[in-house]
Amino acid sequence: MTHFLLYSRSYCHLCDDMLHALQAMPQAAGLPVEVIDVDADGALLQAYDELVPVLVGVGPDGASRELCHYFLDSQAVTAFLSS
Repeated sequence: MTHFLLYSRSYCHLCDDMLHALQAMPQAAGLPVEVIDVDADGALLQAYDELVPVLVGVGPDGASRELCHYFLDSQAVTAFLSS
């Protein structure tokens, strides 16, 4: 099943903005979004610390693709969902 991973942190207004923008996209409506706190995992913190929020799309085959960071790229999300 297609879903999204949002690498985030609790005190990040850009993270909240990206989540709300994604949920407002009609193409993404109803698709699960797992919000993952990078500060809770050392490896994730090292990988994503300065990039959060980072949105990753996971396709039905389990393959993942980084779609955007800092701000929602609606064109990248739409292209991912169309592929």
